Amino acid sequence: MKIKKILFFTLLAGLVFLPMIAFAQTKPNIGLGDDGLVKDAVKEAGYNSNTTETTFASTLGAVVKILMNFSGVIFMSLMVYAGFLWMTARGEEAKVDKAQSIIKASIIGLVIVVSAYSITFFIVPRLLTETAPKEAALE
Repeated sequence: MKIKKILFFTLLAGLVFLPMIAFAQTKPNIGLGDDGLVKDAVKEAGYNSNTTETTFASTLGAVVKILMNFSGVIFMSLMVYAGFLWMTARGEEAKVDKAQSIIKASIIGLVIVVSAYSITFFIVPRLLTETAPKEAALE
């Protein structure tokens, strides 16, 4: 029972915070751009001006994409396992019920992950456009 609680709260925290981080890299790119602010800062700091502008947010976005792909792999693995379990049940109700519960749980999990991803896909960019400083404020 304790493991179920830990898994539940870990999943809940991941579903709440992970999608928020996923779209931190989407438009608008706050503070970076073609206006040369980063390149000027790099030159003033004494670093090589040929450095890339890869941000922490873009790196984190790549990690989130990998995690989304991993959740798809987990979903597919659970569906294949449940299907195999159901096909080899040979009429045993316990195995059929277990397979059905795995299928239901994996579909619910996938719906939650995809919903969280799509909600943040639409909400976070709009929040950033409303709260980001305008171009004139940077000059």
